[in-house]
Amino acid sequence: MLDVVHKTFLLGLGLAAITRDKIDAHVKELVEKGKLSEKDGRELAQEMLEKSDEMKKDFQEKVEKCVEDTLQKLNIATKSDIEALADRVEKLETRE
Repeated sequence: MLDVVHKTFLLGLGLAAITRDKIDAHVKELVEKGKLSEKDGRELAQEMLEKSDEMKKDFQEKVEKCVEDTLQKLNIATKSDIEALADRVEKLETRE
């Protein structure tokens, strides 16, 4: 299950990177065809890149939430759970 979530997350990041390249190429094409000025093209590209970054951040948050929910449903110990237990064991060991 975690492998699927991990692969989905990587796919989302890959799509975001591809989107950046495609945005630049598309805007460049529009500028070359005279449909946009260079200034408007830069502004459009920047706006689209910002939106892409927002979508990537939102996607990452959703994946993290999904992983957390899945771990909780499966009743799997988290890193903080393990660290808390290690602290307790260490304290018990020093008592003796």
